[in-house]
Amino acid sequence: MLLAGLTRLEYRGYDSSGLALVDNSDMTRLRVAGRVAELAQRAEALSGRCGVAHTRWATHGEPNEANAHPHLGGDNVLIVHNGIIENHRALRDELSSLGYRFTSDTDSETIAHLIHHALRDTDDLPTAVRAAMARLQGAFAIGVVCRDHPERVVCARRGSPLVLGLGFGERFFASDIAALLPLTQRMIHLEDGDIAELTRDAIRIVDQDGASVERPARTVDVAADSAELGQYRHFMQKEIFEQPGAVTDTLARALELGCRAELFGHGADDAFARAPAVRIVACGSSYHAGLVARYWIEEWTGLPVSVDIASEYRYRNGREQDGTLVVAISQSGETADLLAAVRAAKERGDVRVMAICNVAHATLTREADLLFLTQAGIEVGVASTKAFLTQLVALHVFALALARTRATLAEPELNRLGGQLAALPAQIAQTLALEQDIEHWAQELAHYDHTLFLGRHTLYPIALEGALKLKEIAYIHAEGYAAGELKHGPLALVDEHMPVIVCVSHDALLDKLASNVREVQARGGKVFVLAEAGTEAEFDGAHRLLTVPVTGGALAALTMTLPLQLLAYHTACRKGTDVDKPRNLAKSVTVE
Repeated sequence: MLLAGLTRLEYRGYDSSGLALVDNSDMTRLRVAGRVAELAQRAEALSGRCGVAHTRWATHGEPNEANAHPHLGGDNVLIVHNGIIENHRALRDELSSLGYRFTSDTDSETIAHLIHHALRDTDDLPTAVRAAMARLQGAFAIGVVCRDHPERVVCARRGSPLVLGLGFGERFFASDIAALLPLTQRMIHLEDGDIAELTRDAIRIVDQDGASVERPARTVDVAADSAELGQYRHFMQKEIFEQPGAVTDTLARALELGCRAELFGHGADDAFARAPAVRIVACGSSYHAGLVARYWIEEWTGLPVSVDIASEYRYRNGREQDGTLVVAISQSGETADLLAAVRAAKERGDVRVMAICNVAHATLTREADLLFLTQAGIEVGVASTKAFLTQLVALHVFALALARTRATLAEPELNRLGGQLAALPAQIAQTLALEQDIEHWAQELAHYDHTLFLGRHTLYPIALEGALKLKEIAYIHAEGYAAGELKHGPLALVDEHMPVIVCVSHDALLDKLASNVREVQARGGKVFVLAEAGTEAEFDGAHRLLTVPVTGGALAALTMTLPLQLLAYHTACRKGTDVDKPRNLAKSVTVE
């Protein structure tokens, strides 16, 4: 069970792996500086009645066996830990002075020794864990087993996600529901500060004040095979081709209700009507989705929109206008910088927070006032694909709902834009049929070390996203630019060794973009053009040209995303990189 769960969680951390088993008075620990498959080979002869397991994404100390989890405290406590302990240096010095010997470079080992030390004053493992938690600064989710307390596990969270699973004569905990889906769909999401004691037949939870609490159990409606590879070579490829269905599911209720404010929860109509401005906060690909949405919202509502990287916003000083709509975008709903930004926004004014998220019971969704859940399903590939596309869909619906509430678009125009949304899944499927042509581009692109992506209007953030994908999984240095900025610096880099990928939609800026392309061609640059049908004539002489379906303007950002995802994927395949688990990256960034 532990190994199967680790395999399903390996996309979250894969620098090293390990497990610990307790069986009566016996305690076994096994760690490897490698992937779960290697751990599984070495663990074939092991068994136990209780255990913990972990895949690591290195924050403190290089990936090696000594730094792999579980970590040992004294001679009888083993812990696994997600997160960062900010005061670990002071704790390490204190514990060393008490005689504890550290065998790793990690911050996590301090937790194990703290719990062991607390057990000198109590025989109750949850009490010892609570005492250790009181000394910790930072974010963490931990699991603890102890040789002296067989057949029980204690887990706790502060800032990092943790979910419990209810089986028949079995109890589980994990950092992600994906690990538990083959075992149970009955889940309990712990609140911040909670400590849970698990035995085979019971769960006891206390809150951060030590008071016994009940947390609701919910049935998670996700297919157990959602995290299975199936017929595809990689999860990223699978998830790219799941996008027509993900978009259909995300749009279902929105189309049924006509893209109205009620989609976002109680009070949304009033919040939308009164908002003086919109502030979007996000990280990574979600930030790029927010940049696209700014064009839609400003054009359709006239509201001022600012888009901030969450890790920057949280450390900026300032005020928010009362009533501002703060839109927080996240796949997991557990991104540490985003959660901190949301809390900072609440301190800066009387704002309403709206979450766009793919996980129903995440921390973000619980802290938000309003909510739109995307229906991307489990996304295993570290490079976001279907989660990003469904975020764009949700933001498009939000922009239309905002315009409807504020009466800034006429009803016929709202209906026309809604009709374009209804046609989107079929256009996505049509665009994905270009995969073989994109593979030919990838064969050539894989030989370059640098790439420039250009776009205008909503396709400028898509150029940023295309560059990010190529960096993430193909390890090719890539930059995305607004095409109008070409003469303000990037043109200096253009020569026969710098391919330029241009995203083109059928809009008022077509002539200007064609001029940008000619500037590149005049300097010997190889131009790869992704153009909406009907614009091809403007790019005669391009090194490569591929036509994508016309969506009707506003949705070009969504269909143009697909060939860029496929281009990054097939380029990475040609280079032989680890597509689903790119070096140095993790799926959910739950630490700062």
